[in-house]
Amino acid sequence: MAISVRKIINDPVYGFITIDHPLLLQVIAHPYYQRLRRVHQMAFASLVYPGAVHSRLHHSLGAYHLMCSALSELKSKGIEITAEEELGAKIAILLHDVGHGPFSHALEYQLLENVQHEDVSLLIMHHLNKEMNGKLAIAIDIFTGKYHKPFLHQLISGQLDVDRMDYLTRDSFFSGVSEGVIGYDRILKMLTVQQGELMVEEKGIYSIEKFLVSRRLMYWQVYLHKTVVSAEKTVVKIIERAKELISKGEILKATTPGFDFFLQHPEASSSIADHLDKFCMMDDYDVLSTIKNWMFHRDKILSLLCRSLVERRLLKVKFQQEPFEAGYIQTLRNNICSKLNITQAESSYLLFTGEATNTTYDPTEEHINILFKDGSIKDISKVDNALIQHNLSRPMKKFYICFYSH
Repeated sequence: MAISVRKIINDPVYGFITIDHPLLLQVIAHPYYQRLRRVHQMAFASLVYPGAVHSRLHHSLGAYHLMCSALSELKSKGIEITAEEELGAKIAILLHDVGHGPFSHALEYQLLENVQHEDVSLLIMHHLNKEMNGKLAIAIDIFTGKYHKPFLHQLISGQLDVDRMDYLTRDSFFSGVSEGVIGYDRILKMLTVQQGELMVEEKGIYSIEKFLVSRRLMYWQVYLHKTVVSAEKTVVKIIERAKELISKGEILKATTPGFDFFLQHPEASSSIADHLDKFCMMDDYDVLSTIKNWMFHRDKILSLLCRSLVERRLLKVKFQQEPFEAGYIQTLRNNICSKLNITQAESSYLLFTGEATNTTYDPTEEHINILFKDGSIKDISKVDNALIQHNLSRPMKKFYICFYSH
């Protein structure tokens, strides 16, 4: 079947996005990729920001669009990028999140124990590469950082990658939180390559600082909002409770085959390459429809957690700078046990603590290098008068407690 070689997609953030290669269209048309339509980009953020219902597919196409712009800008500055490398980088960014499971980060390690979504993305890329007769080989090398031009990998995964540029821009747009607005177009114009590494021209320093600060603000205001944390931890506790009941011999089924398979067979995580078809059948809708079913389960803990999520009657959350005192926690636990007539062990599903950490810029992880007009190169944290020097490179940690209070 002949495939049209050019399509345009109308994106509410950037306008028209052009897909202009048969292989790109083949990747996008694949069921594994189309599943991203059914995985929300921001998990439960819509419980706070009702507009935040965009999908992983939206984000993937947006990151692809920014990759196209970045590659075009770099080529215009005389940086050598072949047509094959350009295509590889575009495929790699399209597929960078294809391994996300239902509700993305919220359920990472819950359905697939000890397996990161990047590992699943890579398995899916290898699967598609086999289906498409080896045409994704360069994309895989770029994605894994093995390609001999490091800047191509840095555009996909780095302190200043197009992945982050799109999710900040897109999440800000759909949530309505203006603190996340970044000057992505100016940042792209300021990108350059020196010694094979991605860098930023000197005049782009302030745009980069704004990008880093926006990321910090979005984490605390949106991604780590207390209601979002409560909802995400609740869905984790639902899966944990379901697994515990199953391990005790309870007959507990999910409403869809893929989700049910990973619930009943947690050991399948160690051989996920053999179960990609089942994994790629799972999405947010499977989990949510199952949770709606479990609202009526006879297990008091499971049904209560499911009902609280569906009806948005969530566990109460408190944040503070210091760990919560043991006496305070025990008093809350005793109250919950008394009110619901449950054991101390069962109360662990309805009262638990944790910590949330956000680092604006970690120079030990990877550098954002600034290229000055005289040819010198400095990490942005070492630039004179740089905002990033002032406490922003330190991780900011908050302790939280979630507890039943109805």
